[in-house]
Amino acid sequence: MGLIFYPRGGSAQVVRYLSLALESAGWQVDLASGSLGAAGEEANAGTFFAGLSVAAADYGPALSAYAAGQDPLEAEVPLHPSFEDGDNTPDRVFGAVSPQVGEHLIEAWARFLGEAWPDPNLFHLQHLTPLQAAVERRWPERPVITHLHGTELKMIDRIDRLTDISQALGTDLAGMADRAEAEAMPDPGGLSPEQRLLFADTNWTRWRFGAHWAELLPALARKSDRIIAISPHDRDEALRLLGVEEDRIEIFPNGVDTERFDRSPVSRDERLSRWRRWLVEDPQGWDESGQPGSIRYAEQDLDSFTDPETGEPSPVLLYVGRFLDFKRVPLLVRAYGRARPRFNKPAPLVIWGGSPGEWGQEHPCTVARREGAEDIFFLGWRGHDELPDGLACSDALVVPSVNEPFGLVLLEAMSSGLPVIATRSGGPLTFVNTEPGRPNGWMIEPDDIDALADALVETVNNTDQRTERGDNAYEQIRSAYSWNVLAQRFIKTYESLER
Repeated sequence: MGLIFYPRGGSAQVVRYLSLALESAGWQVDLASGSLGAAGEEANAGTFFAGLSVAAADYGPALSAYAAGQDPLEAEVPLHPSFEDGDNTPDRVFGAVSPQVGEHLIEAWARFLGEAWPDPNLFHLQHLTPLQAAVERRWPERPVITHLHGTELKMIDRIDRLTDISQALGTDLAGMADRAEAEAMPDPGGLSPEQRLLFADTNWTRWRFGAHWAELLPALARKSDRIIAISPHDRDEALRLLGVEEDRIEIFPNGVDTERFDRSPVSRDERLSRWRRWLVEDPQGWDESGQPGSIRYAEQDLDSFTDPETGEPSPVLLYVGRFLDFKRVPLLVRAYGRARPRFNKPAPLVIWGGSPGEWGQEHPCTVARREGAEDIFFLGWRGHDELPDGLACSDALVVPSVNEPFGLVLLEAMSSGLPVIATRSGGPLTFVNTEPGRPNGWMIEPDDIDALADALVETVNNTDQRTERGDNAYEQIRSAYSWNVLAQRFIKTYESLER
C-alpha cells in the first residue's frame, strides 16, 4: 500500500484502519508513506501507523531545503505536491510543478519503493499521484488498485475549468501564467459570472503546468486495474474527469472504528476539564502566523461551556477538519454569528483542526475576529487518538463542506452517537438521512448560509430532536460501516486481481 503524503488527513486514517483490518484478516500489508517529524510526532509515519510494517519517506530534509530557499520538490527525497493551491506553502499545487520536476518525483519514488517493497503481489495506491507512474516503471506487470479520495478529482476539475477560461480568453494555462507574471491579465468581461469569480480567485502563476497533470493523472488512472471510489458522486466524477471504464470502478465507502468511536458518557466536571486542557492549559489553536498556540483562552472564557441557569454543560457544536476552501469553515463562522442570538441557551462552536499554516482564501479565525463573533473556539490540530474524547464532550458535528468526497469524521461522530449537519452534496448523501422516517442529522443546501444558521438553531434549541437523531445515527452507522466488514470486500477485489 502506498501513500505519497505524510499523515495529516482523512486518507491517512483510511490507510491505518484498513491496513490493520486487513492484517487481522490474514493479509500482509507493507506500507510506504511520506513522513514528517521525529518519532512520536503525529505526522511521523512510523508513529501514526504504529503496528504496521512502514517504509517512511522522510520529508524533513526537503523542508530544510525549502527553509534555505531551495526547491523542496527537487530534494533527494522530494516533498509531495498538493491537490490544493495554498499560499506560500512548501507543498505547492501540482499545477505549479513542471514535467521535469514531476519526472524527478517519479524516479525518486521508483527507487524508494524498489528498496521498500521486495516483491508485492499487488499494489493498493492511495490517491492518484506519481506513485502510479513509479510502480508502473518498476513493476509493469503487477496489478494496481487506485483508491481515489476525491481531492485529486477536485483538482482535475479545477484545471479543466481554468482551461476553459484560458481558451475563452484566447490562450492556454501557460499563457495565463505569463500574463499574470507580466501583470497584463486580459479583460474577463466575456466570461460567465461563475467563470469571472474563478478567474478572480485564481493565482494563475501557479497553474502553468496544469495541462500536463490533467493529462498524466487520468492516463495513469486508465492503466489501473481497479479504481476505488468512495461514493457514487466520486464514481460519476471519475467517469467524467478520468475517462476510465465504468466496469473497472468499485464503490467502497470509508469505514469507522466502532470500538474506538462509541458512546462514552462523561461527567460534567470531566467534560469541562477536557475543554480546559485543550483550550487553556495546552492551546494549539493558530492564527495567520501558523504557529500552534497563537490562539489562547483564559479560564473565564470557559463560562460559555456551562449553562448559567442550570449549571449543566452547554450543548457544544463541533467542526473537525482542515481549513480547505471546499470545507467552508468561514461560512460556518458567519452562519454561527447569525444563529447565536437565537439560541435559547449558550452553545459554543469549537473548531477542531486546521493543519497549521494551511488555509484557503480566508482564515476562519480572521473572519471570526473581523465579524466580532463570540463563543467560537479554535482548538487546533490534535491527534486522532484524542478525537473520541472530543466527540464525547460535544453534542453535534457540523461539516458544511461542498462536495465533501466522503466525510469520514461524520461517520466517527455518528458512531459516537452524535447527530450531524451536512450539505446535500458529495459523500454525505450516501449515509445522512437515508432511512425514511429515521433522520440521523440535518441536511442543507450547499453554501446556503441562512439554512445553515437555521439548522444550528434547531440543533441547539430542540434537545429531543438532537437526541433522537443521535440515537438513529448510532444504530445506523455502526451496523453498516465497520472496517472489519469493509476489509472483507477489499479482499475479494484483491483476490480477483492476483496474478
